[in-house]
Amino acid sequence: MQFRLRIPSVAALGACLICSLAILDRAEAQDAKAGGQKAEAVCAVCHGVDGLAKIPEAPNLAGQNERYLVEQLTAFKSGERKNEMMSIVSQSLSDADIQNLAAYYSGIAMSLKPPAQ
Repeated sequence: MQFRLRIPSVAALGACLICSLAILDRAEAQDAKAGGQKAEAVCAVCHGVDGLAKIPEAPNLAGQNERYLVEQLTAFKSGERKNEMMSIVSQSLSDADIQNLAAYYSGIAMSLKPPAQ
């Protein structure tokens, strides 16, 4: 008995394998628990451990898009984006810290309720 895979089947199998490896790589690269610990130690004064800003100048981070958080923290660290406080704080963050913080804050579930009318 001869077994042959069709080209579309091979392509689909390859795509699934690539996606699975990317998900595994992402899971290993990010540790939301470590991000929570870093948030408590470094970010909580302004952004809160719960991701809700504690000072008027700080944005809420809870539920924010993970990719956006990584991009913004990276921009602060590189100097591309400037803010007096964040430019200083971001210098102490490793690439792993940035990934972990983004995973932590983006993982905080938020619910919205329209104002009473």
